[in-house]
Amino acid sequence: MSFLESLNISGSGLTAQRFRMDVISENIANIDTTRTENGEPYRRKMVVLTSENSFKEMMVKNIKDYEAGGVEVSEIVEDQSEFKLVYDPEHPDADMNGYVRMPNVDSLKETVDMMEAYRAYQANVTALNTTKQMAVKALEIGR
Repeated sequence: MSFLESLNISGSGLTAQRFRMDVISENIANIDTTRTENGEPYRRKMVVLTSENSFKEMMVKNIKDYEAGGVEVSEIVEDQSEFKLVYDPEHPDADMNGYVRMPNVDSLKETVDMMEAYRAYQANVTALNTTKQMAVKALEIGR
């Protein structure tokens, strides 16, 4: 694995985790959205990350020929769990019984997901900085 490949891997991790944080922020921002363009409450979105290289490929290839890959966003899926029902007969979106269908977004779950994405982002920054420091030390040896 070359020096630039290490930087590319960390960079792909930074990009993927930043995108994941953006989607989590969108979920939190829409926690009270009871009506979207399709007439339903907002549905929680989740980011699916995949490896650019599979584990199987790594095992089949000779380790010398293996090209490391980073991570990429493969898709964004909507959480199909049930909407929450809240009794509020004065709400414009209330049904005949006075219940409003609220988004299936849980603020605690989103907070934990955000912390996880932030920690992964920090880990990628640390790996990037370590690679950079190793390159600087290698250049100092060459003087």
